[in-house]
Amino acid sequence: MEEKRKVVRNYKDTVFRMLYRDKKELLALYNALNGTDYQNPEELETYTLENAIYMAVKNDVSFLLGSELNLYEHQASFNPNMALRDLLYISRQLEKYIREGSLYSGSLTRIPVPRFVVFYNGNCKQPERQILKLSDAFEKRVEDPELELKVLMLNINVGNNNELMEKCRTLKEYSEYVACVREHASKEKIEDAVEHAVTECIQKGILSDFLTAQRSEVVAMSIFEYNEEEEMRKIRKAEYECGLEEGRAKDILLLLEDLGNISKELHDRIMQTRDQELLGKWLKLAARAKSIEDFAEAVGK
Repeated sequence: MEEKRKVVRNYKDTVFRMLYRDKKELLALYNALNGTDYQNPEELETYTLENAIYMAVKNDVSFLLGSELNLYEHQASFNPNMALRDLLYISRQLEKYIREGSLYSGSLTRIPVPRFVVFYNGNCKQPERQILKLSDAFEKRVEDPELELKVLMLNINVGNNNELMEKCRTLKEYSEYVACVREHASKEKIEDAVEHAVTECIQKGILSDFLTAQRSEVVAMSIFEYNEEEEMRKIRKAEYECGLEEGRAKDILLLLEDLGNISKELHDRIMQTRDQELLGKWLKLAARAKSIEDFAEAVGK
């Protein structure tokens, strides 16, 4: 596990980042998102923050355009912490943007308008469009938070956000390429799946120039990304199951607390049990028990 994490931190790119290194393509994506018609890619100043913030994870794409500082992220696994991550990103970006000492002058320091977008194409079902808010992470609900940050998350899996996809050819074809890789991966080894997907997409005119010119790098990248996505899915499944087990154990204890004092031995036994089926049975027993002793006798000592 540790070795794989190091690979993630040191790996230089993703297919999404590779596509949008091209200022022309990045400008087309911006126009499609915002209904604008900028024509000169040189007006766009890339501002991507490398290896800076959260566990050395890279910000995918950042750029200045029209007095806006845009931070774009691609996610193959849903991450509810993107608003907090973007808060850290934007803080560092603004440190780079403002002149040293200007915050202490008598005049107002002007900064670009921050804009945050996440392009999501993981396997976990998500809405076409949603807003992730920093205040969702606050430990207590605040009606009018003094600090807020909003991230627009767009589902770019095939069949979602069709209007946006029609406006941005590269984004649509990237979505089709990912779907093609996953389709082949469901039937063959990932190494073969990616090779076949690249060949198929070139033949169909899907990102054909990009895939032809950078085939070897894209293949290596896609294999890495797919394996990373699968690993994250397994980790999150394990986290979910662990949380479910802990939740059931706590429910059992809540029922038993109404019946009397729970011994430390029984408490620890319930909390340390990881068998889902057994916890389900114990939950039913706790609901029917007339006393702690009845429950302890039913589950066995």
